[in-house]
Order: sequence, then structure tokens, then C-alpha cells
Amino acid sequence: MDGIIKVLYDMSASMILPTTAAFAIAAIGLNVHFGFTGLLNMGQAGFMLIGAYGFAISIGAGLPFWAAFLIAVLAGIAFALLLGIPTLKLRGDYLAIVTIAAAEIVRMIGRASVLNDVTGGSNGLPGENFRNPFSDLSFFGDGQTTLLWFTFDNTGVNGWWSRAVTWLMVLVFALLVWLLMRSPWGRVIKSIREDEDAVRSLGKSVFSFKMQALVVGGVLGSIGGVMYILPTSLQPDSMGRNMTFLIWTAMLLGGAATIFGPILGTLVFFATRIFVQGGMRLFVPDEILNTQQTEQFSWIVVGVALMLLVIFRPQGMIGNKKELNFNV
Repeated sequence: MDGIIKVLYDMSASMILPTTAAFAIAAIGLNVHFGFTGLLNMGQAGFMLIGAYGFAISIGAGLPFWAAFLIAVLAGIAFALLLGIPTLKLRGDYLAIVTIAAAEIVRMIGRASVLNDVTGGSNGLPGENFRNPFSDLSFFGDGQTTLLWFTFDNTGVNGWWSRAVTWLMVLVFALLVWLLMRSPWGRVIKSIREDEDAVRSLGKSVFSFKMQALVVGGVLGSIGGVMYILPTSLQPDSMGRNMTFLIWTAMLLGGAATIFGPILGTLVFFATRIFVQGGMRLFVPDEILNTQQTEQFSWIVVGVALMLLVIFRPQGMIGNKKELNFNV
């Protein structure tokens, strides 16, 4: 019984982690790209990584938190423009190939040994190099607080302050996307997803609207990258291809082209993985699967679940099949 309670506690705790919230922010940005605009962006982790580097390097250079945060946003905009100008006329698989290649270029540049003094190379940058300015903004004070069955430091590496800020940002960005998609701009974006030739025949600049959507989603990815590294550290390989695929999994699980789908998908994704991993540890002897193998098995389950989801319920948990008409 104690083991089951621990699994349930770990599941609920994983759902309110600041890194989970950062993941949800990146998934909301990817939803703007794919769910609402129909852009097959397979490099969302690249936006996260470039935003994280922009923030961490700026803090290391002595800039205050808000200036570093702004630089992270500008880095996301610059990367979107650099990526979008030559590629947004591509469709389908070609755009996917270009975006995943661009994200890999960012990762390889970040881990290059020649840039060790700036990016930390393959070892990355430790959290203490850039975390303190964020913690200094906390008005939660010292000590610990218990809410429900959770007890965390008020202000710390993984405390209530970082949880409150990141999850508030998730709600704000979800509201922002909801307002955007209800606006004339959002209606054009969704029309491009369904039939961009028809939109072009009405005199709209499809390229311009796609670029704007790429920038919006890319900025959300960059902000997600900043919030992802604050409780941990900046390690380039942690935001590689796998990160993009996991963000896609979370978005598709909840439902593309919905407002709360990426958030719900992220919560279920992390909770399910902890449930599988914890359950295997409880009921499968170490002689059959050790701890490392159990973790690997949990990722296998996630991959199989994604395949079944795409085959049998492509609209996700709360999605609408009518919203999944893509002209790619």
C-alpha cells in the first residue's frame, strides 16, 4: 500500500513541476505552428534551446533578469525569421526536415568545444550561473509551505515560487492563444491550415501570416526553454530531437488545434510515464527489469501509446476531427 501511495504522490507531484509547465508552454507554441496553422515544425526544441542560451548567457554577462528574458524572446524571434524566410514556402515533409535540421544545428553549435567559455560546450551551464536573479524576484519569503499533500520550499530551486510563476504563464499564454484564434488574424491562420490557395486567392499574404504564426509559436518555445532550465541546468542534449518528439506527443495526446489540449496532454503524459515506471518497480522484480530498464520501458509504452493514438484517435483526448483538415 505504501508503494502505491508513493506512486500516486509521484504522479501528482510530476504534474505540478515547473519543468512540466515549461513543457506545456512549448507545446502551446507548437500547437500554434501545427494545430492552428498547419506548419510541420519538428524543431521546437531548437526554439527552447536558443531561448535558454539567450537567457543564461545574458545573465552570465551581468544583465538583470528582465533584460535577459527579453533577449531570450528576441532570440526566438530572430531564429523564427532566420528559419522561416527561406523555408516557409516548403510544404509537408520538406518543412519538417528543415526544422529538425535547424534545431540540430543549434544543439551542435551549443555543445561545440570551441564555445566552451560561452555555452559550456557539451557540459552546458550549471543552474547556479543564471538561477539567482529569478529567485531574487520571489516575494514568497523563506521557509516551507504545505498545500494539500505537497510540502516545498517557498523560494528555491524547485519551490512554490517557480511553480506559481510557470503555471501562471501557462494560463496566460493559453488565454492569449484563445484570444488570438478568436480574432480575424486567427481565422486567417486556420484558413491557411485548411486551404492556403483559397486564402491566397482572397488577396491575403500567406507567407506573411505563416511567418507571424512561426514567430508567435517560436517565442512561446523560447520562453518555455527559459522556464525549463531555471529549476535545473542548461544541457544542450536535454533539448534535442527527443524533446521535440515528446512535445509532439503531449500536444497530440491532448488534442491539436485546441486551447487546453497541449496542457492536458502534458499533464497526462508526465503522469502516465510516472505511473508506468512506478508500477513496474512495484510489481516487476529487479531480476527481470532493473531501475534503468524500467525507465526505458516507460518510454517504450509512451511510444506505443502515441502510435495507437495517431491510428485510432488522431484528434486526441479533447480534439475535434473537423479541426484536423491540413493542407500540407
